[in-house]
Amino acid sequence: MQAISKDEALKRLNYIEGHLNGVRKMIEQEQYCVDIMKQTYAVRRAIEKLEALLLEGHLQSCVPTAIAENRTAQVVSELVELYALANK
Repeated sequence: MQAISKDEALKRLNYIEGHLNGVRKMIEQEQYCVDIMKQTYAVRRAIEKLEALLLEGHLQSCVPTAIAENRTAQVVSELVELYALANK
């Protein structure tokens, strides 16, 4: 993983963790369900952004390396698996 991607991923994880802690507190305080759900949607979007960042880093660094090392079938198989997981 590239240093910039790693730093950005860790920053996003910190944001997600903070948001999840906020959701937990909202539930503990029995706040309005719709308000809690709005926050869970924000967490989901943040996770999707993290996934996009990780995928971009993978496509820019790991995939070209694997192709150069003649591991094209492996990397394509992994990407197909990720695609299937994302679309379940």
